[in-house]
Formats: sequence, structure tokens, C-alpha cells
Amino acid sequence: MKERYLADAGRYDGRMKYERCGISGVLLPKVSLGFWHNFGSVDPYERSREITHYAFDHGITHFDLANNYGPVYGSAEETFGRLMDQDFRPYRDELFISTKAGYDMWPGPYGNWGSRKYLMASLDQSLRRMKLDYVDLFYSHRFDPETPLDETLQALVDTVRQGKALYVGISRWPLEATRFAHQYLKERDVPLLIYQGRLNLLDREPMDEGILDFCEEAGIGFISFSPLAQGLLTDRYLDGIPEGSRMSRGKTLKESTLTPELLAKLRNWNEQAQERGETLAEMALAWVLHQKAVTSVLIGASSTAQLEKNLRCVR
Repeated sequence: MKERYLADAGRYDGRMKYERCGISGVLLPKVSLGFWHNFGSVDPYERSREITHYAFDHGITHFDLANNYGPVYGSAEETFGRLMDQDFRPYRDELFISTKAGYDMWPGPYGNWGSRKYLMASLDQSLRRMKLDYVDLFYSHRFDPETPLDETLQALVDTVRQGKALYVGISRWPLEATRFAHQYLKERDVPLLIYQGRLNLLDREPMDEGILDFCEEAGIGFISFSPLAQGLLTDRYLDGIPEGSRMSRGKTLKESTLTPELLAKLRNWNEQAQERGETLAEMALAWVLHQKAVTSVLIGASSTAQLEKNLRCVR
């Protein structure tokens, strides 16, 4: 029989800082835990359990998931459901849980993109896997150029009206579609809470496209995924490609990415970080958190030691 989890009584002692999400009533931790990797069926459950315990014990109240996180698809949500039943049920009202739908999930014409059929079915499946009655936040995971925007957005509105989600968000939508979404949702009293996009020292597309400016103007929060560029903005690759690293496995981060020019840039930033008394990762995370409209950064973790290092960016 596993020992019962009791959360650290000092989890809100000030170590974690919380930021208001746009003009909403929601406060998110500056650092949120993403379940994209390390929480699937191919990963050791006890390690996932240890990481989530450490996160919550240190004030991370926001866990970010999606229907197809794993691998295999759905298994990160299943891991979370197991954690919910085993450890986190007493703390449900302290947690802010998000999930998404938009990418490939099941075969056939209704298991992808942004139709009402797909979004509603996916959320129902996610709730079953996660052992939840509702999620705090439900996202359209990507812009669908073929489905009318009002169909996608009305599905988000209806998930809130049905009590299956408290808030809605969008991820990686272009600026004009984001403007439309903001207005459409506002008119239906289901405001757009947050925009999730990739923002880091190497990828500043949301800044260049005007997404951050619009979020600030409209009172929408922004949360950055991949703020460390899948580990490039750490000290992991400064001396080559270590065995067992994400790049060595070549699935989401290719060896061809690490060009001599990029390596020189990373080493230069690392020197700057050392001069500031920081690690490269700390400096990179702090840079993202310093940008306008940014509420939180999403980090993954393969160990509590890695998570502990990344939490040093909170000031």
C-alpha cells in the first residue's frame, strides 16, 4: 500500500509568485508544470508522481495537459487521472488544470482540428481519463483554417455553459483570428482567458507578430510553452549532444538544429548568465517572464532536480 500524500504545509510560503492572468480573477504561478513529455505510458509512474508532488509542494498549482500528450495519445491524461485519485483529490480546489484539443487524436475525419464534433468529444474523453468533472481551462490547441471560426469558438462557449470548463483559451492562433476570438467570446460572456504560444530567446514569433501587444491591450493572459527551446537554452548542449538527451533521440529536436552558429550564440548567452550569477536556463526563463502580458512559463521536467533548478527563475 502506497503512503498517503500530504502536501507541504509551506507550499504558499512566498517561494512561488503568482501573476494575474490578463484582467481575470485567475492567478497563475509564474512557473507551471507541463505534461507534454515525461508523463506518458512509456514513462515510470513513480517518477511522474515524484515530480508532481515536488511541483505542488513548491507552489505550482497549474498543471497543463492536452488530449494527445503521452506517448501514447491520452496517456499523460491517464497518468494525471491516476494521480488525482491517488494523491490530489483532496486538493482539487487548489489546482488549476488545463487540457486542449486540436491535434491528431483518433482515426477518421472527426479526430483532429477544430470542429464542434471533435472538440466536444475530445473534452468528454479527457475528463474521463483525468477523473475530473470539469477542467479549469480548455483550449483550442491550434487554428483550423478549414472550420468556421464561430463553430470552433461556440464549442468553447458551450463547454463553459455545460459546466465542463471554467475558462477557455487558444493556442498558436494567428493575430487576426485571435482578434476575432476575443470579440466573439467577449460578446457571449465567456472571455478569452489566455493565449498559449511558443516564446523564448530563440523564438520570438508572438512578439514579432503582435500577439503579446494584443494580449496586453485586450487583457488576455499569455503563457509560454517551450521557454527553454526543448532544452537548448540550458547548459545541456554547450559541449555537444549528451547520450540520452532529447536531441540524441531525434524525435522532436533534431541534431541538425545545433549548428555552429547556434552553439556560439548559446555559449555567449551562457557567459552572460554566469556574469549575472545565473544559469542559462534561469536567465532564459526570467527573460520570458519579463515580457509584457506574460503570466507564466510552462516547463517540463524529467526529475525533481531539474524542476528545482528551473524554479530559481522565480523572483
